[in-house]
Amino acid sequence: MKGTYNRQLVFWSACLGMLLFGVGLIMLGSVLPDLRIRHSLDSIQAGALFSILPIGIMGGSLIFGPVCDRYGYRTLLAVSALLMFAGFEALAFTHTAWILTASVFLFGLGGGAINGATNAVVADISTTGKGADLSILGVFFGIGALGMPLLLSLMKETVEFQYIIAGTGILALAAALLFAVVRFPAAKQAEWISMKQIGALVRDVTLLLVAFFLFFQSAFEGLINNWTTTYLIEKVAAPQEAALMGLSAYVAGMTVMRLLIGSVLRKMAERNLLYMSFAITFSALLLFSLSRSVTPAAAGLFLLGSGMAAGFPTMLGIVGNRYPNLSGTAFSFVFVIALLGNMLVNYSMGIVAETHGIKHLTTFTFTELALLVLIATTIFGRLKSNK
Repeated sequence: MKGTYNRQLVFWSACLGMLLFGVGLIMLGSVLPDLRIRHSLDSIQAGALFSILPIGIMGGSLIFGPVCDRYGYRTLLAVSALLMFAGFEALAFTHTAWILTASVFLFGLGGGAINGATNAVVADISTTGKGADLSILGVFFGIGALGMPLLLSLMKETVEFQYIIAGTGILALAAALLFAVVRFPAAKQAEWISMKQIGALVRDVTLLLVAFFLFFQSAFEGLINNWTTTYLIEKVAAPQEAALMGLSAYVAGMTVMRLLIGSVLRKMAERNLLYMSFAITFSALLLFSLSRSVTPAAAGLFLLGSGMAAGFPTMLGIVGNRYPNLSGTAFSFVFVIALLGNMLVNYSMGIVAETHGIKHLTTFTFTELALLVLIATTIFGRLKSNK
């Protein structure tokens, strides 16, 4: 299988897909104020759109693995990029409520599948240093997530927002055409995955531990993405623009650290890398929680992004090494668990913030860090004993 494809071309194609996912994930939040004006949306309707996006992403995350293992990556990636294209164009130009809702679901569905498939294919083509290669892949998610708000802010006065969205749709269409012609690794399974194989995955305690590590990792990242601006505005008295810059600092910190993990820190042992990341995260949370002005809070968020950068690439590298012939399905399993964590913990945070205040954001994050350290210690202990 190794000689049937161009590794570099596959890798950079995956990076384009991950950039597209980063754009798609941040798209709705970036253009929501304009959408609310155009469609006369109230807060409940706007919140409903935000609930549709993770449902679509979860659907894509659930589907991609078995399909990629059975049929390979090419068709799934091309179709998923076309779904994102259709979703972006509908989001840009529709004036109909149900089409608006469908558009969010479509680019969520396509984005979820692309996120999973690009991670799986990079794990497949990386014989050594899977975590480092997955970190480089993650850099492109950060570029997409940072680039979309920046593009909108730079062009807002000269180009209407819908044309920027439509242009992003053209990028998705170009990615679909690229995926359709690139030769990806061949399918790993001659038949659909059996119930026996699924049962073996579910009974694998180490894989379950990885899934629940990512449950809390994804929840942690969701807490920062969804609640940081509110925290900064209410606790630090930051203007909205400064609060948004603080969130950008978090994404920038994660992007820079993933670049370092894929280059300078490439040879560092996974265990050492993760524990160094935990130390950075703890220091960042202390700085963030004690900050009473924007500058130290933003510095804490940059460090926090740096500390959180290693979690997903490291754990996905472990999954890829453990299940080389079922990497897609194994990745689907852990991604779905991770998304459940994001949704459930963020919903819980919403209840706590409403009843007890946003100050408990730091209570949630310190608790989750402790759980991540505990689970990671158990995982590395099992790996050392080859369980």
